Order: sequence, then C-alpha cells, then structure tokens
Amino acid sequence: MPAFVPSPRTASSPGHPTHAVDRAFLSMGRRHPDVRWDAGGIAYLSGPPPSLSDLRAYVEYRLGELPLLTSRVEGGPRRPRWLPDPDFAVGRHVHEVVAEGPGGWDTALHTALNAPFGPGAYWGVWLIHGHAADEYAVCHRFHHACQDGSAAAATFRTMLGGGEFSARPSPGEDRPALPRRVGTAAGLGAAFAAAALAVRGRRPDVPFLPSGERRLWRGRVAADTLRRIGSARGGSAHDAHLAALAGALSAWSDRSGVALPRVTALVPFDARRPDEEQTWGNRCFALPLELPVGASRARGGAAARVGDSPRRRLDHVMAETRKLRAPARRQAIQDLVRWMPDRPTEWYLRRMLSPRVTDVMATSMPIADKAGLGETPVTGVNLLPLLVPGHLFGVGLSFFGEWADVSFVTDRALPSGELFPELWERAVGELEDAFAPV
Repeated sequence: MPAFVPSPRTASSPGHPTHAVDRAFLSMGRRHPDVRWDAGGIAYLSGPPPSLSDLRAYVEYRLGELPLLTSRVEGGPRRPRWLPDPDFAVGRHVHEVVAEGPGGWDTALHTALNAPFGPGAYWGVWLIHGHAADEYAVCHRFHHACQDGSAAAATFRTMLGGGEFSARPSPGEDRPALPRRVGTAAGLGAAFAAAALAVRGRRPDVPFLPSGERRLWRGRVAADTLRRIGSARGGSAHDAHLAALAGALSAWSDRSGVALPRVTALVPFDARRPDEEQTWGNRCFALPLELPVGASRARGGAAARVGDSPRRRLDHVMAETRKLRAPARRQAIQDLVRWMPDRPTEWYLRRMLSPRVTDVMATSMPIADKAGLGETPVTGVNLLPLLVPGHLFGVGLSFFGEWADVSFVTDRALPSGELFPELWERAVGELEDAFAPV
C-alpha cells in the first residue's frame, strides 16, 4: 500500500450542530449505558491484507474528506454540537484482530463485532486477517448518535469506493405550500404517535436470556433476482426482501419451536434533503411494518395455506410500503424529522425500539457498484444493524455490485439463529418460482 499524507482537517471542521435524532440516541445511551447503541458494516476484500500502520495511515488520509469523523460532542445534553477534537488520534479508532489460522476466522470476526470502542471514540475500524493469505475484512462500527445507515454508506464510498452518493427519492418542484405541509406533517405525526402507543398483540415467546454477545449470519442472492420479484408486482427489491424475511421467520418458527403470534419490523426511513450533509448525523425516521408471519397460520386450514403463500406475503408487504412512496407522505416525513422537538423525538424512538412494539430491526441499503482498498477489491458487504435487547435480531440487506447480501445480527443465545440466512435464501427462491413466467 502506498504512503499517504494526512489531509488537514481543522480548516474544514468549524463544528456541526447535533440533530434531534442524534440527541435522542445520546440521551438513550446515557439512560441505558449497558445497551450497545452501535451499528455498522463489514467489507470483505480479496488480496493480501495491509499492515495495521498502513491502514491507519490510509484512514487518516481519507479523513480529510470526512472531517466530522474527527469530532467529539461538546456543550452538555441540551444543545450539544459536534466540534473538532483537538486530541483526535487515529490509533484510538483503527485496530486489528488476527485470526489463528484458517479455523480462527469466526472467532476473529465476532471479536471485531463485539469489541468496545476506544476511550472517547464514537466509531472504530477493525482489520480482520490471518485466516488466509489473500483475504481479509474491514469492519466499521459507529455509535448511532453520530451516523445512520445512509451516512455510513456514504462514508463507505468515501473510504473504499469513491463512488457517487445513493440516489434517494426527494419531493418534486411542485411541493405543497408551507401551511398545507405543516398540516400534513402534524396529522402524520399524530398518526405515528398513535402507532407508537399501540401494543400489537402477544409478543413472541423467545425462551432465552440475552448474553449481550452478538453473532453474524450471512446469506447472498443475485440482486437482479430481488428486483425481478419486486417489479413483478410493481414493487421494489426491498419489498421482495421483506416478503422473504416473513417466509424465513415462519420457517424458523416451525424449526425452532418458537411461537410467533405476530412480528413487527422496524424499518428506517432516510429523510435527508438533497442539500443536507450525508456522511454524518441522523436524518432517519423509524416506521413499524407488520410482517405476515403468524396471523394467517392461526386461522388454520385452507386460509392458513393461502395466507402463507409467497404471493400473499409480497402483496401484504407492498400494501404497507406503497403508502410511503407517495411524494406528499415522503415530504411530510422529511418535515417531521427536520422540525420535531427533542422530547417527542426521543419518546417516539424509545417507543419504536421497545420490544413491546417492534420485534426486529430491518434495514436495506444500496452501497456501491464496486470498491477497493489500494489494489485489493471489495468482494462483498454486510450491514450490521442495531440489535436492541428484546428484539429477535437485526437484519440488513446490502446491494453491492451484482449481489444482495443479507446479514442477521443475533444475540448468541437466540436458538437456531444460524438458520436464518438459508431460510431467507429459500424464501427468495419460493418467491422467484411464484412469479416465474409460465
């Protein structure tokens, strides 16, 4: 790897105001210091790994394009700001985990997944190597107060890809007048508050005590497969993913013996405006989505068989997600995220993250067409979604190149968690067969 000269940071880092969602995660972190509030991603690369010192030099060089990653929170809990950290040291943020030969990959991976951040750090990078001469991985994790998934994906492209930012739907030029937007946002906020108060029936009866140790399980299908399934009904690859997730949960319930009377997914919604900073902070909104898992089976007989069909699952998911695609709804969510005060924001997030309201975190993200570090190309990417105590798991779907990579982050104690990727891939295959041309 060539030598890199760090870029100057102080001139481009005048400080950055925190957002209400940032402050909500900071507050929840103070209230519940025992909870892991970090998310992230892992990139897998083909080629000889760099040394730790070379990787640190490379990251410090790239930080010139990501000045807010060298910030720290100052100003107290009411109106803190991200300000340049005069004591920033890349050595507190970039680490390595060396596997003990080919059989040590799994242990090394989960060491990086569960390692604490360095003192005063809100993010960290772990170089994972030693299991093979021509393969390694880079794990990036961050406290959710400083980044959401879209910001992390932009950071990935800056660090390893240099590609364009994700294309995100935004309101058109003919946006409604401000009074009408205020009314729409207020009505939508009231509806979301009512949804947060609703406890959706009996919770899944999961017979385990969380250990606090996270595990990662991975699967993969061709990205075009999910796109074809979604477009067959006028939907998206994300719709196909959620329908397959419902099928995987139904099969897992049968295999594990864990009853799932209902499952509600918490789906992050990127509410950034085109003019907003994309590599730092939170501009996401959390929306609950009922997955068609247990209700149809409870009816028994022919109704259960129809309700469990792949076609019905996809139709159910699309009926829910179609509501979010309307420009007026998207504009209203952007307005809510922009203007909602601190206390309602934190209250809503706490309710949405509660296992009394939702059961899984489900996110998906387009990453890049290609990426690399020096001469070594990235061959795949896994998201590491937030895993909330009481949730079954966090599931992330990343689109990289020609592949859609699914990752299930579970607590080590969850029974049969290793089955999820295979069951999800099988459910994707059932959807593909259901919509195959006759």
